[in-house]
Amino acid sequence: MSNVHEVTDVTFEEEVLQASEPVLVDFWATWCRPCLMIGSLIEELANENSGSIKVVKVDIDESRDVAAGYGVSSIPTLMVFKDGNVVERFVGMQSKNRLQQAIDEAAG
Repeated sequence: MSNVHEVTDVTFEEEVLQASEPVLVDFWATWCRPCLMIGSLIEELANENSGSIKVVKVDIDESRDVAAGYGVSSIPTLMVFKDGNVVERFVGMQSKNRLQQAIDEAAG
């Protein structure tokens, strides 16, 4: 079972902004090759950090309001939220180590 969940414009506030734990949000689209390539890395991070951070995906084609509200103009865009605020933002491919560092900082 996957530890990565889809969120939408409707569920974003409850799942991300009101979350008690830090949340890694992957803004992506099905047609985006780099998004698909980083998908397995996101899944790994979700599995390895289960219990300390929540990992969600936002399809920018399905949830345009959230993507626009956070100024997502290039994908993949990854954001780490803590207490409802963006504490880290990455655009494009990232190393697993860099993402893990951001997760550790938010969860610590």
